[in-house]
Amino acid sequence: MRTVETVADLRYVVAKWRTAGERIALVPTMGNLHEGHLDLVRKARGLADRVIVSIFVNPLQFGENEDFAAYPRSEVDDSEKLIGVSTDLLFMPSVAEVYPRPQAEQTRVEVPGLSDLFCGASRAGHFVGVATVVCKLFNMAQPDVAVFGEKDYQQLLVIRQMVQDLCFPIEIHGLPTVREVDGLARSSRNGYLTDEERSLAPAIYRQLKATVGRIQQGRRDFALLEEQALSNLESEGFLPDYYAIRRARDLGEPGPEDSDLVILAAAYLGKARLIDNIRLSLD
Repeated sequence: MRTVETVADLRYVVAKWRTAGERIALVPTMGNLHEGHLDLVRKARGLADRVIVSIFVNPLQFGENEDFAAYPRSEVDDSEKLIGVSTDLLFMPSVAEVYPRPQAEQTRVEVPGLSDLFCGASRAGHFVGVATVVCKLFNMAQPDVAVFGEKDYQQLLVIRQMVQDLCFPIEIHGLPTVREVDGLARSSRNGYLTDEERSLAPAIYRQLKATVGRIQQGRRDFALLEEQALSNLESEGFLPDYYAIRRARDLGEPGPEDSDLVILAAAYLGKARLIDNIRLSLD
């Protein structure tokens, strides 16, 4: 596996692959890799001849009081893991390489509407930061395909909309959430949980499954189901941010004709902000 830190070096390698007629996949990450990330790389390996993984903790998607400085970084361990899943190239740029001008002067990319809901409502500017850095990474690496996890379901929809609107010739693939044995979605932020909080954390997934069960039994009073779920999470020790039943394609309010749904949840447990979701089809 080759590691590069500059756009020039990245493009030099990509140009050689292009000349050889090879198909290229990109897996953007913020590092501190876990099995979920490695599954993304394995998926990418099946979709392309060459796989690039980027590790970049993006300051533009963190709010003023969020954990950019404390976000876990483990580059040496990450590199070893990526070698183990046959990554061809690791791109680890500095902040100055990605944003050579001051952030206040940085050109930004916004996907209106989708970016203002749920995580976007509670984390002002978050999805502008996500869309901007992913747009830049796409321009830097020029992949044929990119792979993202479905745990960040709203993020996945934002990226798909951006790719469509800006006419990127890139296939976007989502990969189902990778979970621990007890159901907790794997996340770099799980490391913030104390032992006691870690034992409580799977309750968010249990609540999602319980809501799925009630809908499958015929419940369609979605607003009441959301209220009940929020109350249940509070009683389990969470500080809920949101809990919503929405159309899977665009996160709109589901109507009687909508059969493809997603249930989204976000809640704080101690220092950790946990997000999760479940898709379901009424067909």
